Amino acid sequence: MAITLPHIEDTNNTVYFPPKGEYETFEDDAHYEEKVREWGLSTTKEVKKEFWYKEKTHQRLIVIKGFQAYGESGDYHTIVIEFQDGNLSCIHPAYLKEMQAPSFGKAVIADFGETALASSEKKALTDDNDKPADVPKKSEENSTKKKTDVKKPKKEKQPALDLPMEKVHFTAKIKQFALSWNHFNEDNDEVVVLENVVIQQDNPVEVGLAWCSHSKTLKKFELETGETLEFDGKIVKKKLPKGKDCEEEFIIEDPVPYKINNPSKIKKS
Repeated sequence: MAITLPHIEDTNNTVYFPPKGEYETFEDDAHYEEKVREWGLSTTKEVKKEFWYKEKTHQRLIVIKGFQAYGESGDYHTIVIEFQDGNLSCIHPAYLKEMQAPSFGKAVIADFGETALASSEKKALTDDNDKPADVPKKSEENSTKKKTDVKKPKKEKQPALDLPMEKVHFTAKIKQFALSWNHFNEDNDEVVVLENVVIQQDNPVEVGLAWCSHSKTLKKFELETGETLEFDGKIVKKKLPKGKDCEEEFIIEDPVPYKINNPSKIKKS
């Protein structure tokens, strides 16, 4: 049975994986709540502030300090946690979520080290659209080759946008409300799909389609399809995952490649 250890540093019991370089912190409580819910770490009305870090023989209370994005499109996150002795460590959101289960620890491997972290990150990198296809056998290769002999015209790639790192001002129009699959909590999240998105600066940048979480803050504005908005926010390259097992009106077929985080100072027109 796991025991709760005094919150003092003991390198014989806990292996730390400190973040390499800078990591992102939360802008405010609303941003913290949005990310924690996105990772599936809290489903209650009041978002948790403390979590359990468990190993086979002990457990310790930790708090979430921030996160680091990785993967080609920055879709995946490593959470930065802080122990009560001040030590920082990195952990995959899905692994921290597993630790909150009462049954966790019965099946935990005694020797948890770099391999566990690497395997959890490898799992994340191969989830969803990034999952590599199975390698065909020789007999299958020949038939596959025959089927793919006919060359299809290549689609012209749109030039990548040079996205600002800081918060900027946007104008956009509400295209529709949709549902998006969240593989961390294995459920659909409510999102707002925006069109005619433009970053308003000296040289305006036309983004096109983007999306954001339909958070409690946004719901207060009682948004409607077709409304034009002005707001501040941060934009990142993150493709909108399609919803699962939901009505057709909540699915968008067009690819939506950008996400706007924590929109604020919202004005409707």
